[in-house]
Amino acid sequence: MKNAEKKQQKIFSSEKEFRRISSKFSEEGRIILHLGDSCGFLKTITSGIINLVVTSPPYNIGKEYETRNMIDKYLEQQEKVIEELIRVLDINGSICWQVGNYIENGEVFPLDVYYYGIFKKFGLKLRNRIIWHFGHGLHAKKRFSGRYETLLWLTKSDKYKFNLDEVRVPAKYPGKRHYKGEKRGQLSGNPLGKNPTDYWEFVVQDWDNGVWNIPNVKSNHPEKTIHPCQFPVELVERCVLAFTDEGDWVLDPYCGVGSSLIAGLMYNRRVIGCDKESRYIEISKERLRDYFNGVLKTRPLGKPVYKPSGREKISQMPIEWKSKDDY
Repeated sequence: MKNAEKKQQKIFSSEKEFRRISSKFSEEGRIILHLGDSCGFLKTITSGIINLVVTSPPYNIGKEYETRNMIDKYLEQQEKVIEELIRVLDINGSICWQVGNYIENGEVFPLDVYYYGIFKKFGLKLRNRIIWHFGHGLHAKKRFSGRYETLLWLTKSDKYKFNLDEVRVPAKYPGKRHYKGEKRGQLSGNPLGKNPTDYWEFVVQDWDNGVWNIPNVKSNHPEKTIHPCQFPVELVERCVLAFTDEGDWVLDPYCGVGSSLIAGLMYNRRVIGCDKESRYIEISKERLRDYFNGVLKTRPLGKPVYKPSGREKISQMPIEWKSKDDY
C-alpha cells in the first residue's frame, strides 16, 4: 500500500473513532462526553457499571467556572454527586478523588479531610491517601506556598481490582538479598520492580523515588489549554493501569478538557466524561480528535522533571542580589 493510501486510511480510521463519541450514556458505548450538570447526568448511568471514578472536583476557590459558596454549602452539593457516583460504581470498583485546599479569609481547609467523612458515611474504605507533589504554583505571602495536593483512593468493598504489577517501579537495589533466616542469600525483591508507595515522584525516568512529582499544567506544559486547573494526563494513567482492566469503564464527572478520557483511551478503556462548560467540552473533542490522529501532545509517563544545570542565566544568582563578599 502506498504511503498516501496508508495516511488516508489512518485518517478515515481516526474519524471513525471520533464519530463514535456520544453525548448520552449507553452500555454499548466506548466514548461518552456529556455537556451538562454532573448530578443529573449520573442518574442516566446504569447502577454498578463503572469500574473507576477518577476526577478533580471544583475546589470552591472562586475559579471562573465556579460559584463560590461557604464550605458547608459546597460540601452539601458535592455529597449529592458522590452518592450518585457510589451508586454507579461496580462492587469491585475504585474512586480516585484528587483535591487541594479551600481557602476562606486566609484560613486553609484541607478538602480531602472533609471529603473523607462523606465517603465514610456511604461505607467506602480508604486504601491510600496519595500525595501529588509539584514544583511550581502560586506564591503565598502570609503562609508557606502550597506545592502538593492529595488523591484519595477509596473502594466500595474489600474485593477490589489492584494491578500492582502494572505500575511497579524499578528497585533502587535490585540485587539486594535476604541476610538471615531461611531465605538467607536469596534475592529479596521482585523482578518486576517495587511497589511505588503512596508518595510518588516522577522525577527520574525510572520512577526511582516515591513522590507523585508530576508537573502541574502551567503555561509551558505540552498539554496546556485555557482551563485554569487542568488535570495532567499522567496523573490519571497510573490510576487507570492499577485499578482497571482493558474494556473497563472510567468515569470523570468533572472532566474539564478531557484529560481523564485521554488517559483511559490510551489503555483501551471505555470512558465517560461530563462537564457543564460548553467550551471545555469543545476542547475535549478537539483533544480527542488529535489523539485519534496521533498528534495530541502529552507529557510521557515517567519523563524526568526538568532540573536546571546551573549554567542557565535564569538559574544563576542575579548580580543585584550578590553581596560584596561574593566578588
